[in-house]
Amino acid sequence: MTQEPGKLSKEHQILIVMRQVLARIVRETTPEHRGLRHPLSEGCIDDIKKCFQLIAAREQELAQEAGIEMNERPVFRDQPRKAAVVPLESVKRRPQGTEPGNDDT
Repeated sequence: MTQEPGKLSKEHQILIVMRQVLARIVRETTPEHRGLRHPLSEGCIDDIKKCFQLIAAREQELAQEAGIEMNERPVFRDQPRKAAVVPLESVKRRPQGTEPGNDDT
């Protein structure tokens, strides 16, 4: 649901900022090691999860009202990329006059 910032409704702008703030709170309060106790209570963590769910649901409603498809997926840093960069030096030139697919070499 990518739109230009100037064309987003005030409600949608609020939802975006709230999602970003909640995500930052979660990142900054999550202990570095799994063995450490989380500084937020279980109830607070559950409330944050509910907020994320409500924000996502409302964003979907707004997208449907605007006729926008919500088919974006998150991209993670450690996720393998679908495209690979090929250096131009590794591309071989064909001799002039040969057609692609007729490799007799």
